[in-house]
Amino acid sequence: MPARAVIIIAALFAAGVAAAAAPPTPVRKGSAAFGSWRDDAPGVRRHLRPDDLPDAAAQQSTIGASPARSAARGERVPAVPAGFAVELVAEGLDEPRTLRVAPNGDVFLAETGGGRVLVFRPGADGKLPAQPVVFATGLREAYGIAFFPPGPEPTAVYVSQPDRILRYAYRNGDTVASAAPDVVLKGIPAGGHSTRDLAAPDARRLLVAVGSASNVAKGMPTRSAGEIAAFERTRLRGAAWGDEDRRAAVWTIAPDGGDARLYATGLRNCAGMAVQPATKAPWCVVNERDGLGNDLPFEYATRVREGGFYGWPWYYIGAHADPRWAGERADLADRVVVPDVLMQAHSAPLGIAFYDGTMFPSTYRGDAFVTLHGSWNRVPRTGYKVVRLRFADGVPTGEYEDFMTGFVIDDTHVWGRPTGIAVARDGSLLVSEDQGGTLWRVAYRLSP
Repeated sequence: MPARAVIIIAALFAAGVAAAAAPPTPVRKGSAAFGSWRDDAPGVRRHLRPDDLPDAAAQQSTIGASPARSAARGERVPAVPAGFAVELVAEGLDEPRTLRVAPNGDVFLAETGGGRVLVFRPGADGKLPAQPVVFATGLREAYGIAFFPPGPEPTAVYVSQPDRILRYAYRNGDTVASAAPDVVLKGIPAGGHSTRDLAAPDARRLLVAVGSASNVAKGMPTRSAGEIAAFERTRLRGAAWGDEDRRAAVWTIAPDGGDARLYATGLRNCAGMAVQPATKAPWCVVNERDGLGNDLPFEYATRVREGGFYGWPWYYIGAHADPRWAGERADLADRVVVPDVLMQAHSAPLGIAFYDGTMFPSTYRGDAFVTLHGSWNRVPRTGYKVVRLRFADGVPTGEYEDFMTGFVIDDTHVWGRPTGIAVARDGSLLVSEDQGGTLWRVAYRLSP
């Protein structure tokens, strides 16, 4: 066995012993739920509610910046709960982000920096090869991936770029695109947030996430109440305008790219989407705004309701008014949808996947996993981990639990930033991170 593999396996079992020895921790609520990377460890649970939001005026003194400095991983591996093991699949990838699993089990990865879509085919033991096959290349900032129609026999795979959606002909088992793609949608507003995740809740439509162009839309020109009402008749209630027109939103489109219209608004940057298997409801994870302080506002994961307005830029987490828009759009205050699961501010959620596998203990089934990329906009930093959202009978409890930690070295240095997440066909969990350019597999009771 190579020396490097011996070191990794030893680290895995050492981490497992340490985790097994740790006593269970109660759910952290209210101010006790606030913390930093130093408080993170597999099994730590938090539950934040809208009433836990701190006062905006008091938060002004906490505004700061803490850009992470990149450090080499060395022999470090992420920490996971006792009974689980994590293994490195691949490294040297160029900004690996979104992960999707095809119906036949192939794992598709959007290598955003490399402009490629890669395919990893699992072996009989469920493990992935270190060297993927290139499905498609020459894609500027490839991000979203969706197989369509949803189900066992898709005929297409959609891939997003910041300003367009591509459609590739696809049959189960294809590892290389059989033909050039069709551009089914172009003219998506570019610039600003560039993530354009995709989801297919049914065979009639796809959903496209389009983040805002700015932090809090202070460049929007002033409009009268009559002008706003006329504008919203062509969009949705709560839609932004000017440079933010059709942004901070989720769109719905037909499979051929037609009938493009807004599905939900007020979502500053819905960076990742997933469809809940039990309900077929679309979910997204949202990066909220900056500049209000260390603990404002909370990030969140939420069901995306058709026609729903989620607050940006005027409000956050319900009817909490952003002081930079004080007195504006009072007509929207009672229309803001309160998100389902609140997470600590500036954690920067990027990906979400529901656990529908059978490898993990049965208590995991129906829960969701979210990757937290971490942000420069908090001192001390938080995020840089994978968390588990707890559900009961298909309904979110509001609790989230640290599942995969250890990407931060110290207050300044970070070796990894989780991005994509997916559940493999064998039930293992796959996680990409784009700072070190690595892909990881987490299995339950994995044999070395």
